Amino acid sequence: MARTVRDAKLESRTARAALKISGKPYWRAIDAGLHLGYRKGKTGGKWVLRRHVGGRKVYEVETIGTADDTLDPDGAIVLSFAQAQAKARTRFVESKRTAAGLTATQAGPYTVAVCLTEYLTWMEQNRKSARAVGWTAKACILPELGSKRCDRLTTEEIRAWLDAKAKEPARLRTQKGEQQRYREVAPQQREEETRRRRATANRKLVILKAALNHAWRDGKIPDDAAWRVVKPYRETDTARSRFLTVAEATRLINAAEPDLRRMLQAALMTGCRYAELAALTAADFNPDSGTLHVRISKSGKGRHVVLTEEGVEFFRSLAAGRGSQDRLLLKANGGKWLKSHQHRPMREACGGAKIDPPVGFHTARHSYASLAVMNGAPLMVVARNLGHSDTRMVEKHYGHLAPSYIADEIRRTAPRFGIKPDDKVVAIA
Repeated sequence: MARTVRDAKLESRTARAALKISGKPYWRAIDAGLHLGYRKGKTGGKWVLRRHVGGRKVYEVETIGTADDTLDPDGAIVLSFAQAQAKARTRFVESKRTAAGLTATQAGPYTVAVCLTEYLTWMEQNRKSARAVGWTAKACILPELGSKRCDRLTTEEIRAWLDAKAKEPARLRTQKGEQQRYREVAPQQREEETRRRRATANRKLVILKAALNHAWRDGKIPDDAAWRVVKPYRETDTARSRFLTVAEATRLINAAEPDLRRMLQAALMTGCRYAELAALTAADFNPDSGTLHVRISKSGKGRHVVLTEEGVEFFRSLAAGRGSQDRLLLKANGGKWLKSHQHRPMREACGGAKIDPPVGFHTARHSYASLAVMNGAPLMVVARNLGHSDTRMVEKHYGHLAPSYIADEIRRTAPRFGIKPDDKVVAIA
């Protein structure tokens, strides 16, 4: 069952008797987007729930029962603090199912498919990445585990599924109705491909566990032991090793078509993601403070990106003559940059710039972070400009590039042996 939240002011009759009479409930958070409240009256109190249905301040309030201030609890009308929590969670799940177009109560066994449906409904209301999670669930979780009952799911089944996903080749985009195609791997790339497939399998496991934990906290699954002990593959994440040098970035910009060229320049000057740049309007650029306001981000939180003098002048030229709601970055035909529109132009630009292997648009973000760290920018400063709440991601991917005491001391004190390179070998620029 879901864990019962403790609260010294509400969980006993004696504690509630000491509270002042109030038409405004005494609230206690019991889950994400769900609060249990106690409204104190002259002769007793009522239990009420408050559930978030949209933005942070958009919610509904519902009375769910009478508090056991003077009568013993019966679990239906008169409720103890613990019983009120259980009923609030049940009503919360019912409201989410209704909002998703399902029946209020689950008919039949509670399967992984039902669990994921409810989890995605919750994500659509509370997270920005629900669409991508839905694609992964549909393609990689439901075919093997969708029909399994959650209360009968075993550790062995989950581990077998995870191993199968780790061995599955990378999927290629395939037309609907056609047989799924997979990417071929060269023999010399098999070790790296194994690491990448395990990292991808770990991300799928995160989605499955998140959905199951969400249902378990709601009391829909009696125990979490089956998946709690399943551990992800280790040593699958490596530091970001691919970034463009200034010379490579210059070649890539020069080889790109004019509309992609502006997008690349914006990415290299800001470290912003493709979708963040595509959504920028003239009102988001503040020439007085030299910043860009990124309103739509992966995390769902906005941020202000600090620009260099070069960046300020670049965005000033883009914003010139545009209305406040006009997009700053458009394609040559005046259309908006939409999902995947950057892929083919990037491949062509990499070919023209002789960038081998070709890189994706996101490499511009890695290049911004890598070059800034190598130039001595503090990791926290880079993290904030990229939109991270702390330095963990920046340390993980770019920390090895930062000037450090260890690197300085090794280069100062490590032994030299007088070894000289063969001067007959000359690098081709």
